[in-house]
Amino acid sequence: MSDLLEQLWTILRYLLPAVPRTIEVTLVSFVLALVLGLAVGLLRIQRRAPWNWLARAYVDGVRGVPLLVIIFFVYFGLGRVLSLPQFVAGVVAIGLCYSAYVGETLRAGIEAIPKGQWEAARSLGMSWTQTMRWVVLPQAFRVVIPPLMNELISCLKDSSLVSIIGLRELTRAGREYSSGTFVDFQTWLVVGLLYLSMTAVLTRLSARLESRLQGATR
Repeated sequence: MSDLLEQLWTILRYLLPAVPRTIEVTLVSFVLALVLGLAVGLLRIQRRAPWNWLARAYVDGVRGVPLLVIIFFVYFGLGRVLSLPQFVAGVVAIGLCYSAYVGETLRAGIEAIPKGQWEAARSLGMSWTQTMRWVVLPQAFRVVIPPLMNELISCLKDSSLVSIIGLRELTRAGREYSSGTFVDFQTWLVVGLLYLSMTAVLTRLSARLESRLQGATR
């Protein structure tokens, strides 16, 4: 038993330096997804063509392609033309993929705001931009916090796919250790526990944030 614990500790020490990279890939990708997703969500609520049509086509196109294919396309396709580093290519690919899902989530949140809020803001002389910025979006973000946190957790788990292009994050470090030592079960057990720990922290953070928002609205 002591030999097993010592082996697990050795694996853990090898893998821990790769954890910050995994977190960095996740956070940067999700920030990019939020920015692009907000733009997509705003275009999706436009009734004017071609903006709504273009946003819908973007969402349908991105959601219809596996993330791994998008990573390959960005890294081996655009990356070769633009000389993108592995980190940038991975972040861009994940950000593009999740922007479609985030965009639809934000669109649903915006459309959930009662029309009376819009009418009240416009009656006060606010422009469309001011109404969106000061009235609609703050309320919409409160509505969509739980699904956005779920997307962030999924983004964390999907960040493991960038290991396929050689970016050294947690999964890549696990592959390196298992291939060098031929210790598979223990290695992937520790990798899984590390991912579980990170997702547990995000889940707890999501619950606290949701509880605080609910308390603020009472």
